[in-house]
Amino acid sequence: MGQPGFGGMSCILALPATMCFPASTRRPATCDNSSPMSPTYILTLSCPDRPGIVHAVSGFLFERGGNILEAAQFSDDKRDDPAADATGLFFMRVSFACDQLSYEELKEQVGVLGVLFDMRWGLHQTTEPMRTVLMVSKEGHCLNDLLFRWKSGLLPLDIRAIVSNHRDFYQLAASYNVPFHHIPVTAATKEKAEKKQYDIIEAEGAELVVLARYMQILSSDFVTRYPQRIINIHHSFLPAFIGARPYHRAFERGVKLIGATSHYVTEVLDEGPIIEQGIERISHRDQVEDLIQKGRDLERVVLSKAVRWHIENRILLYANKTVIFD
Repeated sequence: MGQPGFGGMSCILALPATMCFPASTRRPATCDNSSPMSPTYILTLSCPDRPGIVHAVSGFLFERGGNILEAAQFSDDKRDDPAADATGLFFMRVSFACDQLSYEELKEQVGVLGVLFDMRWGLHQTTEPMRTVLMVSKEGHCLNDLLFRWKSGLLPLDIRAIVSNHRDFYQLAASYNVPFHHIPVTAATKEKAEKKQYDIIEAEGAELVVLARYMQILSSDFVTRYPQRIINIHHSFLPAFIGARPYHRAFERGVKLIGATSHYVTEVLDEGPIIEQGIERISHRDQVEDLIQKGRDLERVVLSKAVRWHIENRILLYANKTVIFD
């Protein structure tokens, strides 16, 4: 994996093939990559913004018989507001089909292109659903929603296991034929419990961990093992209503909006890069039970969107923010 960036279409940068790519590796674009049987890939990248990057990327794919299916870009520059705290980075996501080269060949050659533009990049195959472990405590609305979307073919996941510090949802897991691991957690057993959780995640080859209302604070060691691979969901009252019973406390204050936030987990509690948020208006007629129900509905939708965008490689991170090509 390489660094982020994108260039404008108006300026063209000549990129001679002999400059970076051995002639023997360049193959004529003779195949019809519109065929549904062609392997498909997603290229994500970011780098310092400069003219010609879009041209270089599209030309790179064309020369290798690639057919671009979807492309999006974003430049975080200071052209609109010179006083803005911009990074000067360019971001791009390209979905393409190609059967001229193998994944390993493409990856090697993208690496050469990446060096030219100081890119941070990733090349992702779309053939296999993402291996995922779900973690939950005693509220099952997000867990049930993800399981339903997965089983219905609405989320291209491969849910390998459910981990919980309570037994409440072992029957739900069994109904979906997903292994359920009950690992109680206390202050005294937290280190050993997390060791068991690591073992499960590693044994399943999980690429993503989703905290579907898992009400335990993960240790720094846990989080650093899986950077940008743990997604959490919580109510959007933070920091106003930290702790237990947030909807009850919000009701007491007479809030007019409730919400939900999904984010990547970092070592700083609930301050990771935000992926998605949702809100719902509240009136004086709503009771605390209404707030809870509306909040749960929001949490389900917001979390499922965040998971979808992650597994479709639509999220690029920078400066504790996210660029999402939705």
